Amino acid sequence: MKLEQVKTTAAPAAIGPYSQAIRAGAFLFCSGQIPLDPVSGELVAGGIAAQTEQVMRNMAGVLTAVGLNFDRVVKTTIFLTNLGDFAAVNAIYGGRFGAAPPARSTVQVAALPRGAAIEIEFVACFD
Repeated sequence: MKLEQVKTTAAPAAIGPYSQAIRAGAFLFCSGQIPLDPVSGELVAGGIAAQTEQVMRNMAGVLTAVGLNFDRVVKTTIFLTNLGDFAAVNAIYGGRFGAAPPARSTVQVAALPRGAAIEIEFVACFD
């Protein structure tokens, strides 16, 4: 199976030894997206709503780079530093998906890179 690295300026550049995403056959595996502005490389200001919106924009940037959209996402994992933010995140997240949203896991973690309150990783399908 051929593996193809995905790089786009529409999402933050990798801040370590990893790829933004990897296409493996019919699947796209995306590294966790945190609320970094792809232009400045800085964490967006504001609370969980602003951070969630930026994460969703970053996800859209990766998907668009390979000709996909949110309808092709089959699995997500949401990492939150505070599960009390779940309702606010869910309202924003849910607005991006149609009648058949992806499978999802949500977990609380002690900390995320750069002091982010949220990170989302996902798998999408080309076929």
